[in-house]
Amino acid sequence: MPEAPKNSSKQTEHYNLEEKNTKALEFIEDVTSNADEVQKRVLAEILARNAHVEYLRRHGLNGRTDRETFKKVAPVISYEDIQPDISRIANGDTSQILCSKPISEFLTSSGTSGGERKLMPTIQEEMGRRSLLYSLLMPVMSQFIPDLEKGKGMYFLFIKSESKTPGGLVARPVLTSYYKSSHFTERPYDPYTNYTSPNETILCSDSYQSMYSQLLCGLCQHMEVLRVGAVFASGFIRAIRFLEKHWRLLCNDIRTGTLNAQITDPAVRDAVGRILSRADPKLADFVETECRKESWQGIITRIWPNTKYVDVIVTGTMSQYIPTLDYYSNGLPLVCTMYASSECYFGVNLNPLCKPSEVSYTLIPTMAYFEFLPVHRNNFNGVTANSLPVPKSQLSENEQLELVDLVDVKLGQEYELVVTTYAGLYRYRVGDVLRVDGFKNKAPQFNFICRKNVVLSIDSDKTDEVELQNAVKNAVHHLVPFDANVSEYTSYADTTTIPGHYVLYWELSLKGSTPIPPSVFEDCCLTIEESLNSVYRQGRVSDKSIGPLEIKIVETSTFDKLMDYAISLGASINQYKTPRCVKFAPIVELLNSRVVSKYFSPKCPKWVPGHKEWCNNHEQ
Repeated sequence: MPEAPKNSSKQTEHYNLEEKNTKALEFIEDVTSNADEVQKRVLAEILARNAHVEYLRRHGLNGRTDRETFKKVAPVISYEDIQPDISRIANGDTSQILCSKPISEFLTSSGTSGGERKLMPTIQEEMGRRSLLYSLLMPVMSQFIPDLEKGKGMYFLFIKSESKTPGGLVARPVLTSYYKSSHFTERPYDPYTNYTSPNETILCSDSYQSMYSQLLCGLCQHMEVLRVGAVFASGFIRAIRFLEKHWRLLCNDIRTGTLNAQITDPAVRDAVGRILSRADPKLADFVETECRKESWQGIITRIWPNTKYVDVIVTGTMSQYIPTLDYYSNGLPLVCTMYASSECYFGVNLNPLCKPSEVSYTLIPTMAYFEFLPVHRNNFNGVTANSLPVPKSQLSENEQLELVDLVDVKLGQEYELVVTTYAGLYRYRVGDVLRVDGFKNKAPQFNFICRKNVVLSIDSDKTDEVELQNAVKNAVHHLVPFDANVSEYTSYADTTTIPGHYVLYWELSLKGSTPIPPSVFEDCCLTIEESLNSVYRQGRVSDKSIGPLEIKIVETSTFDKLMDYAISLGASINQYKTPRCVKFAPIVELLNSRVVSKYFSPKCPKWVPGHKEWCNNHEQ
């Protein structure tokens, strides 16, 4: 298998950086040119080292490592199929259930099962694979924008809460795991990982203190910043809105050379103090002048004038934030560098300066063994949500035969991604729908189309149609005393507010004569929020990345007009059904034009770190 590029631990001259970049690009060239051979070796290696684990013995693999036998005996699975095995590991069973190597921790997915985050097993060596993928990003970018090593990156990076399983394993998001690891905190010198934010500010668990201190450090070093970013577009916009709200406090700190007393974390105060080492009235005046201006258009290039691009994820549901990013950045390139999830890190964008709508990711064949399940979607002129088959626990024999290998996908075809990882997932359906956009040598390049069955998303939350339906059903109970019901509804992810929030449009069927008080509709809002999954509730309570849910009551016959509009665009009256989520701007305008009243959730829903059953066990 081609050797991955290695980092040097000492500070290097420019020619060594060029050598490192060249090795990284050669690695990409090598593994994509020999994609099928690499994939065969990856699968054989995974199966050989895990030959005696319980899961593979259960399915009769009997130590075989060839692709044909594996495909014949190992089923294509979803999370629910391995949930009993995951639960055993979480509860302390250390036998070789899924993997021969010890499970080092669980990575909590933003996808949910039964309202709780999915737990993805991982092993210590996976951290090396993630670091490898990170090490490829800047060598690729350096081909398009030179001299990035001569300045800093202002990235807003945050950790999230973590918990422990009953068996003592840590459960946390993949990025929290990475930022807390020595791969990040003790990373060797690399001019490409020279950030304005000290590690202490990133690792601060208080989101306000973390954001405040990272912004302050970014302002103090504003002339050194060559690139800005966050993980998701929504996170970066929250940082700019935070600056809008708190620039006076930040300017005062810069003017006086002292850190605001609200920042109480000792490690953060020490780290920021080394950057905020003296009073700088001139810089404070500059920032104040820019922030006082009525328009914040181009604020990024005004305060950080040397910025070359904005590094954020703007594919999938994050594309809704593109106009806002363009406004704040004066149209700087929006760069999506990599494709990853809790299950596995997948690939990189080899053409990072492309338009957001044209982003494609080249899967790196060494990361895992990849298979692809063809999918077919229905779409009525953007009026209905994308329709995907409801996931079944297991595919039929014929459906399993449809899966194709990495090098056998067809240009223009859409597929659901299926992975086999070193950490114990075998033929696991990730749930992402990808479209083949082209090829890098023999490795395909994919557009990310959507997350399967997701209808609403603001940040890392993912709410599907079934979950939304159940939440509405729970809320409607509040209307029963008034002899009222919801005759039709749809939803919308409103990102014109920061943070964004869910909006539900309700058309009511009123049989009683008693007016419904506003507090009842507010209770409906809160009940819906309480009924949604733990990722949504964490976004509301802990991360503050999602705003209060809103219900808008619309006039009678609004949904008849919605159907008329859909039919005018070519939808079949026989096949039409009310979309449970709308995105098409004219439809949102139609709905908003018929709103008669609106209500917000009066408080945050309940949320605690960890899984519900762990908390219940702890309380008993």
